[in-house]
Amino acid sequence: MAKFVLAGKADCPYFAKAELLADYLQINLPNFKIHKITQHPDKWEQWLHDICEKNGWKHKRSPIVWRELLDRGGKGLLLGGFNDFMEHAQHYYGITSDMLSEQMLRIAKENLQTHIEIEKEEEYIKSLINPLQVWISSASAPACYNLIPLLANGEVFGMATEVSIHLLDSSHYKEILHGIVMEAEDLAFPLLHSVSMHTELDDAFVQADIVILLDDILFQHEIPSLEDCIRQVTEQCKVYGSLIEKNANSRVKVIVSGKTFVNLRALMIMTFAPSVDGQNIIAVATSLENAAKAMLARKLNMNSAGVKDVIVWGNISGNSYVDLSKAKVYRYDSAIWGPPNFSRRLLDMIYDGNWVRSEFAFVLSSLSSRAHHCLGMSPAHVIATVLRYWYQDSPSGEIVSMGILSEGQFCIPEGIIFSMPVRFQDGSWEVITETEISEETQEALKRLAHDLIQVEHFGPFILFITEPEAPPDGLLQSEMLEEEKVQVPIDGMPRCLNIIFLIVDNVQIVALTAFDKPGYKFSTFHRGPETKQWKTFVSKQDSKIPGLNSLFNH
Repeated sequence: MAKFVLAGKADCPYFAKAELLADYLQINLPNFKIHKITQHPDKWEQWLHDICEKNGWKHKRSPIVWRELLDRGGKGLLLGGFNDFMEHAQHYYGITSDMLSEQMLRIAKENLQTHIEIEKEEEYIKSLINPLQVWISSASAPACYNLIPLLANGEVFGMATEVSIHLLDSSHYKEILHGIVMEAEDLAFPLLHSVSMHTELDDAFVQADIVILLDDILFQHEIPSLEDCIRQVTEQCKVYGSLIEKNANSRVKVIVSGKTFVNLRALMIMTFAPSVDGQNIIAVATSLENAAKAMLARKLNMNSAGVKDVIVWGNISGNSYVDLSKAKVYRYDSAIWGPPNFSRRLLDMIYDGNWVRSEFAFVLSSLSSRAHHCLGMSPAHVIATVLRYWYQDSPSGEIVSMGILSEGQFCIPEGIIFSMPVRFQDGSWEVITETEISEETQEALKRLAHDLIQVEHFGPFILFITEPEAPPDGLLQSEMLEEEKVQVPIDGMPRCLNIIFLIVDNVQIVALTAFDKPGYKFSTFHRGPETKQWKTFVSKQDSKIPGLNSLFNH
């Protein structure tokens, strides 16, 4: 029996002609067998190089034909290319092909389209065999309990994608995690491939495609001081970032959610996971956006789903600006009525401007106090919505607020995590840079950016990260240094401020905390030869920091 292998580029017209001849021979000659291999044009040269190197052949064009020695085993016997195969068929079987060039080109085009469709089908089959790996940190939190059904029901990733959910938390919550696993399995979702619990950090985020960080340190544990909270956030992000860098897939998507340190945590994950694409690490601002929509809907006595294009700018868990200039309302019951896609400008519907400037702004600024009473429904819905947009696109023309790494859009300084309007499309997101902003909004953005830089440099949500020339002698990881007092005024208001210097793996982190006590104090911590350097650093800071008071009102 003669078995031949015919391989070529999917769009090669000579492969198409040889393929038709080989099919004819196989149909009419019982002892003639053909096995065909097609490769995408982008992969053909590398594939050909590898197969020739493996078998010791020399061949450079498409197609390539060899004979398998069925009765002897071993490597195949190279026949050659298109002309060699045609001559072999003519000489041994007395058969040739009279296919015209036009027909060759048409079939080559069809072959390429068929090859692409087969590749897509194979990817789909692989997605069923290799489900999407989703890791959730602080999985004992109520948000995780509400999030699992949303991830497993097929609406987020599509009805053709299975998911494996990994729950990560400390061993103190082992019983809670075990209960969540059992209940999730009882749901019997067809697309839930598996759900597992993890309490060992060494194995965290292995092969992760998606990492969801729910951690809210302030509300998970009783922490005696803000300094300890800053230290724990720093250490946690260092550990998580390093594990994501080490264990997760190279194209992992990281979602940072919560009520505290959201911008900071996203920035620090980027710092400690440098190989992860910055576009794949985002901070969720949709919770604040949805809360604003709900307040506006109650004011207008309508469903909050009809409020669109509310923009959240700035620090998601600190100083932020809710921009209503682009906001619209749909299906609003008024004297003017239209089809479902008919909208009206929201600010034209709210005639009480004082309410927007006073009560609306005040309630939004104090939303963080709700965290103690949060049952997890809202954050779970927000995370699922963001993931659905990321994988299946956001609604056409709709604005989504997201904390991302600034690249200078809207004159916002580069290198800070800043909430701004984006759209999701084709598995990625892009900033809606064509958004027109007023002078008032631009001034607000400047103020927010300035405050956020202060925050990321020395505010309570982190603040300043530099690489020192050398760490102080004998300094342990995350050790707090000795204290020195410096008297400075802040905003002309009596504030007692503490500057905290921490060292985490040779990264100097400067943090600022404030307390409502009389006096004007900076407290710097230092040790040994670094004292003068750090004291000079503090004295260089502007003693009047605009907007600093509002950072600590909560």
